[in-house]
Amino acid sequence: MTHATTGWHVPEDDLRAYARGDLEPPALWSADTHLTACAACRAVLAGALDPVALDAGWERLDAELDAPRPGLLESLLVRIGFADHTARLLAATPALRRSWLGAVLAVLLLTAAVAADRGGAGSPTLFLALAPLLPLAGVALSYGPGPDPTYEMAVVAPLHGFRLLMIRTVAVLAAALGLNGLATLALPGYGLRALAWLLPALALTATALALTARLGPVLAPSLVGGGWVGLLLVAHTARAEDADAPLAPFTAAGQGASAAVAALAAGLLVLLRDRFDVDRSRDV
Repeated sequence: MTHATTGWHVPEDDLRAYARGDLEPPALWSADTHLTACAACRAVLAGALDPVALDAGWERLDAELDAPRPGLLESLLVRIGFADHTARLLAATPALRRSWLGAVLAVLLLTAAVAADRGGAGSPTLFLALAPLLPLAGVALSYGPGPDPTYEMAVVAPLHGFRLLMIRTVAVLAAALGLNGLATLALPGYGLRALAWLLPALALTATALALTARLGPVLAPSLVGGGWVGLLLVAHTARAEDADAPLAPFTAAGQGASAAVAALAAGLLVLLRDRFDVDRSRDV
């Protein structure tokens, strides 16, 4: 081959192999280095390339450059076996973002500090009342066109609506209950009484999810949360004679009632699971 410059150049056979992707090291390394500085060899290489393959290569490169880089959570989910689209939908859940989780943990620790300041006397009522509401709020933010900024992507995702709801709910519950558990460690003086929020949290979340099929992802959790606050006010009035006694929802009977409500709501949620696909199709 003839060049306008003197010195060594990549042989034409090697350039054709390079264009096909068949050139092997160390010739490949030499070609790479030489092509960066030699316009003549680059011109010959351009003539050896298939225009269709070249255009396809540029399209793949553009798509790769334009694709959003996965974050830490998304990468971790993919690494442990989640499909790419499922990992992205999970990572985009508002209630799994650091700002939300940090705010939840700060509120819980502040509330636990107030309860611990009592020196282990009585019951950590404020903490027990607040802790079940935070998983409920997190689940409310995880699904629906209003609170979820990625709802349009979720609608067209290759997932059953109920499965998407359950995936996000389990992820949000795991994060929220984990934070609640960390805050509970700040209340060692109360022993097992500090865990009395767990069953009410599950009951409230399951009830809200079951009602979401009929009332929507904003109204259902709002009504359930309001009902919980009303129940606590009634229980507070009923125990007026003994200010240190635990509220009714945190007694043994109340814990049993919470477990029963959680089980019934979970059963109702399974019966209504197809409604989530109907609701999604209406929102498109």
